[in-house]
Amino acid sequence: MNVLVTGGAGFIGSHLVTALAARGDRVVVLDNFDTFYDPKLKRETAARLKAELVEGDLSVEADVARAFAAVGPNPTVVHLAARAGVRPSIAQPALYAKVNVEGTSHMLEAARKAQARRFVFASSSSVYGARSNPPFSEDDRIDRPVSPYAATKIAGEMLCATFAHLYQLTTIGLRFFTVYGPRQRPDLAISKFAKLIRRGEPVPFFGDGTTARDYTFVEDTVRGITAAIDRPLPLYEVVNLGGSRPVTLNELVAAIEKAAGKKAVLEKKPDQPGDVPLTCASTVKSKQLLGFEARVPVDEGLQRYFAWLDSDEAKSWR
Repeated sequence: MNVLVTGGAGFIGSHLVTALAARGDRVVVLDNFDTFYDPKLKRETAARLKAELVEGDLSVEADVARAFAAVGPNPTVVHLAARAGVRPSIAQPALYAKVNVEGTSHMLEAARKAQARRFVFASSSSVYGARSNPPFSEDDRIDRPVSPYAATKIAGEMLCATFAHLYQLTTIGLRFFTVYGPRQRPDLAISKFAKLIRRGEPVPFFGDGTTARDYTFVEDTVRGITAAIDRPLPLYEVVNLGGSRPVTLNELVAAIEKAAGKKAVLEKKPDQPGDVPLTCASTVKSKQLLGFEARVPVDEGLQRYFAWLDSDEAKSWR
């Protein structure tokens, strides 16, 4: 199978590319090595991937065209690249719209022209907004986003639905729930907390610790993506990829302390704009359509993350 993966040098993308190459797929990666975090880390990752790299920006149509020319006709497209982060999107909403919405439209149009067999879109649990009644079902309303990032992901899902309806392009939006694991972005909580606790430095702790997230180990998320690539699907769907096991911020810090073997020094801060109180995935549809069920509990996932932090690969990430 020929697969085009956008953002393939990033966190989730690099794990997916490795899994696809290991099973014999031909993979082309489109990545712009954005400076959101140190591009050197992504370039080191890309150098280890068994994939053809096209360096370019998905918001530039010519770059997207080069990637599709490299992968050839009738590809499977996995569109993971995006401007990431809820909090930064509040400071730069126009940039997030340009990259995440305009870029997705470029990808969908190129996929249509290439007669792609399937378009897999990375959406987010943030589309559910500030809800507190779990679990979050794919049939729930998503018209109350609380950040520009969330709004761009809703727009991406709507574009996918439109292309499926008008052009019979099979699309599936996967709503990721707080993915973590080796090569996780340095700005995300588990990555940041683990390093700060190990060094004995203060950990920024927002709110009272009762906010909760449905943490999903990256290996589980990759299994869900590959199922979305392989299994028969309706013309358009959105599916949660989570475990329906929320962990509070207090519980997360305690679990990281246990894995690190050190106590955290907490720097208490107020709640941040754009944050939501809870994420919790309904898993009914993911089980039915994808045969997906998250397998790795947080304690085990953290142990595996800390083992990776001590590996040769992770030297640059410490």
